[in-house]
Amino acid sequence: MTEKYSESGTDIFFPVKGYHEKGRTVHLNALIDTSCSIYKDLPAVGTALESSISYQELHDRILLLAAMLRQVGVGNGDRVALQAESSPAWGTAYFAIVRLGAVCVPILPDLPEEDIQHIFSEMECDTVFTTRSQISKINPQPLQIHRIITLDDHRDSEIPVEIIPFSEFLHQARNIYADALQAGDLQFPDSMPDQPASIMYTSGTSGFSKAVILSHRNFCANAYAADEAIKLSPGAVFLSLLPISHAYEFTTGFLMPLIKGASVLYVGKAPTPSVLEKICRQEQPHVLLTVPLIMEKIYKKRVVPVLEGGKLLSGLCRVSLVRKLIFRQIGSKLHRFFGGRLEVMGMGGAALNPEVEQFLCDAGFPFLVGYGLSEAAPLISGGPHGDRSILPGSAGKPVLGVEVRIAEPNPETGVGEILARGPNIMQGYWNNVQATQETLTDDGWLRTGDLGCMDKQGNLCIRGRSKSVIVLSNGENVYPEAIEHRLNNYVFVLDSLVIDNGSVLEAWLSLDYDLLVGRTRGRDSRYRQEHIAMELERVKKSINSRLAPASRLGAVFEQKEPFVKTATHKIKRYIYTAENLRRGIDDQVRNTKEIKLGEKR
Repeated sequence: MTEKYSESGTDIFFPVKGYHEKGRTVHLNALIDTSCSIYKDLPAVGTALESSISYQELHDRILLLAAMLRQVGVGNGDRVALQAESSPAWGTAYFAIVRLGAVCVPILPDLPEEDIQHIFSEMECDTVFTTRSQISKINPQPLQIHRIITLDDHRDSEIPVEIIPFSEFLHQARNIYADALQAGDLQFPDSMPDQPASIMYTSGTSGFSKAVILSHRNFCANAYAADEAIKLSPGAVFLSLLPISHAYEFTTGFLMPLIKGASVLYVGKAPTPSVLEKICRQEQPHVLLTVPLIMEKIYKKRVVPVLEGGKLLSGLCRVSLVRKLIFRQIGSKLHRFFGGRLEVMGMGGAALNPEVEQFLCDAGFPFLVGYGLSEAAPLISGGPHGDRSILPGSAGKPVLGVEVRIAEPNPETGVGEILARGPNIMQGYWNNVQATQETLTDDGWLRTGDLGCMDKQGNLCIRGRSKSVIVLSNGENVYPEAIEHRLNNYVFVLDSLVIDNGSVLEAWLSLDYDLLVGRTRGRDSRYRQEHIAMELERVKKSINSRLAPASRLGAVFEQKEPFVKTATHKIKRYIYTAENLRRGIDDQVRNTKEIKLGEKR
């Protein structure tokens, strides 16, 4: 079917591609059973630079763990928390939970303790899977937690509930159920495709977390849609960098590779460039998913210095043909950095900087950009990989089975709120009828809260969050994210936030102090502050020369504290206002004065 624009009333529709359940399972238990049957001898999951377990061993562990969970009282409809870093044991625990018809509650490992306590209180989980680094965030007594299973086999005598190391729990199961497993007699009750599989807490930029109810059908539909966007072969290596407790990594970085018989490898530590290079050199991944921030850091740290290293090279890069040749050489080095076998890098969770995206295109680097949110399990658009009609600045085509509509588009720009409908759309928010009704229409459309439009090739182009748009006094709309992308291109800028302060736009910049210290080495702190002030003024003049008059910045400030971010490294915008940002400056000035007074005394 050829995609075309079609109009109904004032909305613009993008026709849905055919979605057929025939030949594609709509239940997670069937999904893993099928994969483990087809690919039983292939490596399934493991930790990078270590050995992996096969699909057959993964399946055995899932059934044994499910049997033990059933024996200790976990059953249909119960909620079980998974508060841990990504690992092979995480996935084993997840599939064991849903095998019983229970509901998994994945918790992002970097959430603060008060958020985790709130989730436990709301979900009433009496069984928790966790790790040593996370267990201190759990206060089991007021939460009625009965048992904690540690995925890394950690023991803790100070926690006043039963602590069971994962390997011991699995060993007990093997002793009890080995014969039944061998005979194929480990039976579990059937559950329905529309039964909840996960309750995932959002990590949004514009408000507090909400509990998203996602069914077996939601996840399966989206995993098969991701499979259409990124082609994998059995035995391919899939490197996992992001937290599996986030819908983006869970569906596209866990379920989708398992569908194709790929091997999923987890990075056991923070994926710094040096760690990533070492792992990729040995594992040579075919596919990896990441957030734009990681690639943007590599670009600023390893590419920009090369391009700005001399006048000759800088001048040559102004010639289009020569620039592409130079970028191709850099792209080849980048490809070798990731092991030399990379077929595609998927990027999502946040918008990709346009300058970085154009470089990747010119460098011939294999990548694609996707768009989605937890409420869509999560993918709405992305790829398909290799489609030459996907243009830079877009998030690709709507994925298999998903229909997209632009509500009330601006007649001049075509920009309106993005709505989506399909088998991947959530059932609603847990115990929040009002928020569910505000987000889901009666006929099943998800109001994303994001603004966008469709280009002539049928690609979805994201313009920003509707709650982030700044409406100027002349009625013109300013999308702060577009300005922030430009600000982030400056080599000493780590992050930026553009806000409306009444009559003017302000930018707050988080700076790369390591770089600035290197530039001012041997000088005192006063000189360093003068240098920063000079750089901020230079940025203001430079950026304003490239912006429309109505979008120009009235002031640029230094943000000394790191911005608070979501799991996918987006700034939580709702936290920041002109008032509290300025209060931060006042506090810094006051503290500086107090320190100087103390020194004088």
